[in-house]
Amino acid sequence: MRRHQPDYAMLAVVAGLLVFGLVMLTSATGPTAFQKFGDSYHYFKRQLFFGVLPGLVLLLLCLRLTVDRMKQVAPFMLPAAALLLCLGFIPGLRADYGSGSWINLFGASLQPSELAKLCLILYFAWWFARRDEEAIKGFWTGFLPFTISIAIVVALMMLQSDLGTTSVIVAFLFAMYIAAGASLKHLGALFAAGFAMFLVFIKIAPYRAARLEIFLRPDLDPQGVGYHINQARLAIGSGGWFGLGLGKSRQKFQYLPEVAGDSIFAIVSEELGFLVSAAVILAFLLFVRYGLKIAERSADPFARYAAVGITVWIGFQAALNISAMVGLMPLTGVPLPFVSHGGSAMLANLMAVGILASLSREARHQVPRK
Repeated sequence: MRRHQPDYAMLAVVAGLLVFGLVMLTSATGPTAFQKFGDSYHYFKRQLFFGVLPGLVLLLLCLRLTVDRMKQVAPFMLPAAALLLCLGFIPGLRADYGSGSWINLFGASLQPSELAKLCLILYFAWWFARRDEEAIKGFWTGFLPFTISIAIVVALMMLQSDLGTTSVIVAFLFAMYIAAGASLKHLGALFAAGFAMFLVFIKIAPYRAARLEIFLRPDLDPQGVGYHINQARLAIGSGGWFGLGLGKSRQKFQYLPEVAGDSIFAIVSEELGFLVSAAVILAFLLFVRYGLKIAERSADPFARYAAVGITVWIGFQAALNISAMVGLMPLTGVPLPFVSHGGSAMLANLMAVGILASLSREARHQVPRK
């Protein structure tokens, strides 16, 4: 199959988010970085040298992959994902902070579940592509094996107490299942089972119940469990239309927790205001639009399902992060793609973008399926 130019519009959106993310990370983390490390640019340097630059190299390498080459390695991606998700259970590797999905390896903090997301997308794109729509709709040939697979993944993630990452994985796997032609009654059964499991996870972990209660009543414990979301709202509200100015946030001075991670959007709103915050949201919406267009133009089922999975992964995670900051969802701790600090997430996200761009090279001039 003849290959064409990748989707430069999609890559331009990602490049814009990367540059914007580095600028905002520098601004948001200056006080925290100086207090902890004596260097106001500590987080910026780590993001650039351990996230963005190696991630761009991986993006270019993934861009050279063909669909056929991806199909060759896809069958091995499920055991690879399982191995990555199990690393947190190995004594001596599991980190003693955050969720159990973090590990320490050679002095570096890594989150294997980020790379596992990409492995799962490639595997299930291959798995769905090998079945026709009738098999996907079948109970024994589609619903049951998919349900067992997703249950194993969810169990591994929840044993590591990472509800945020679990939600993202479930979202893109559901989207791929729908794109493959899932039966409505099977989707309804999975949704009901997922909601029941969510209630169980809330019940067995008191801190999750507290987060849900604070989401419903933010004023219940403003100096305790509700401190994070109330400070985030204060930051967003004080930004107004045009913000306080780049670098002029007040909440980043040890008031708002996790300014380098999941709270960075609140700092964006405080410093640059509603208009720039809306532009960030628009950028993610454009990414989703370009990603779904790539899926629509793909004649190869594997490419179509992989494009859907990658697009929903990044789009849903961005929506989850921003919704939590503005109070539309409970706090989950997931980072904002391309913006929040985190080497593992950045590497995985840029690899996924490279694969999506590679898929666009073979899809841009194909006639969409009817």
